[in-house]
Amino acid sequence: MRPDWDEYFMEIAHVVMKRSTCLRRQVGAVIVKDKRILATGYNGAPSGIAHCSEVGCLRDQMNVPSGERHELCRGLHAEQNAIIQAAMSGVSIKDSWMYVTHHPCSLCAKMIINAGIKKVIYKGDYPDALAAALLDEAGVDVNKL
Repeated sequence: MRPDWDEYFMEIAHVVMKRSTCLRRQVGAVIVKDKRILATGYNGAPSGIAHCSEVGCLRDQMNVPSGERHELCRGLHAEQNAIIQAAMSGVSIKDSWMYVTHHPCSLCAKMIINAGIKKVIYKGDYPDALAAALLDEAGVDVNKL
């Protein structure tokens, strides 16, 4: 059966997610405009830095609950990596859509807003009420698939 566009891009986000090196939650993101993929991202350590899958999870070692203290992590989030990938390639993502396997956190929500992404389609939930409030206030269309 042929998937609709939302299902298609979400399936791609799930494939991208498989590259994640996070030990707690694997996330994939795909930025799309006019039904064309502009950038992808998964959560993991910055280039040239050891991955959590190699050295362990700092957040687990410090007993940091999910959805809190995002700065206490070696990795970047999938949404951040997708936005950075577009910037490094000189690709404008203004007025694009982001497909992401989990609802963005508040840090990613702020980046999504400032990057000009107009719509976020996500599949799994994430415990960060501020993120939803920020996206709503900014007028970003958010839909759970």
